[in-house]
Amino acid sequence: MEDRMNYFSFQWHITDECDQRCKHCYIFSGKGCSELKSMTWKQMQEVVANCEDFCRIYNKLPYFYITGGDPILHPDFWKLMVLLKSRGIPFTIMGNPFHLDDEVCTILKACGCEKYQMSLDGMRSTHDWFRKPRSFDLTLEKVGCLNRAGIKSVIMSTVSKMNMNEILDIIDEVVKAKVKVFAFSRYVPTGGEVDTGMTAQEYRKLLEVCDAKYKQYEAAGCETYFNKKDHLWTLYEYETGQFRLPYNAKNGMIYGGCNCGNCHITISSNGDIMACRRVTDSKVANVFEDRLADVWVCQMEKYRDYDKFVKCSKCELKAWCRGCPAVADGTTGNFYGADPQCWKTKNDITGEVL
Repeated sequence: MEDRMNYFSFQWHITDECDQRCKHCYIFSGKGCSELKSMTWKQMQEVVANCEDFCRIYNKLPYFYITGGDPILHPDFWKLMVLLKSRGIPFTIMGNPFHLDDEVCTILKACGCEKYQMSLDGMRSTHDWFRKPRSFDLTLEKVGCLNRAGIKSVIMSTVSKMNMNEILDIIDEVVKAKVKVFAFSRYVPTGGEVDTGMTAQEYRKLLEVCDAKYKQYEAAGCETYFNKKDHLWTLYEYETGQFRLPYNAKNGMIYGGCNCGNCHITISSNGDIMACRRVTDSKVANVFEDRLADVWVCQMEKYRDYDKFVKCSKCELKAWCRGCPAVADGTTGNFYGADPQCWKTKNDITGEVL
């Protein structure tokens, strides 16, 4: 596959239908959550065409993260798989374990599925409380189906105050199950419930102990790749000497950090275009009413005004980190507010207080 830098990514929710009602799910929080939506087959074809047209303008190729709900529950799911295969569009599925078996995974691989992402949000009792009874065991069981089919198995954990002390045990479980990729991201509050959040120092400690465990497994030849997805990993690695500011970095350039407004768009089940699915009020347009190329240079611009970041704009890591604006927005209502788990207090180059 070509370098991922040649791709523009779309997180595409084709349906809200799901076998679970996870307690931290953004789909079932807030107003209107009882009205489950799904795209029609005609609408899904329109989305593919719109995304291809957009990418053509920027000389990029589309990459889809197909999700829901559980996307496999959509009545036209397999028709979409065949369409993506015919168009040569690679994709990842972000779904549940409940409808996977060896045959399904083999067909997914034939359709071009590169990765299949599932969730573990704690050890057995915690995860099953968050999601659904028996889902912990089933998730680890289905890793084998994906691996046998040649699809990269991905486990993602959502970290909060409630399960932060179980992350090390989750790492042991995913390694034992031969998961190909593991990562975690932080819980995003949907109603200002800040009590679920970790303190900045608690989160830094979590990164420290996870980093140590990752290194132990890597030294032992572990086949699991530990994806340091959360951008605060950049801050941690900067402080510990694992990341250094490039000597040839140009002022005003963005080299990493949050992809919101940069190289990623979310399309919801009713066609709404969102800067980030975890920022609940980030709708900018609708894919059936607006041209993606126009949305990108107009409505999306307000999400890449990097000098507006209250804290990050004064930090020497602005071009590589910026924490998680979704967590800031969910906690304070300000997308450009300070990330509540960022522990940095001053710019180490200028001495400016952050």
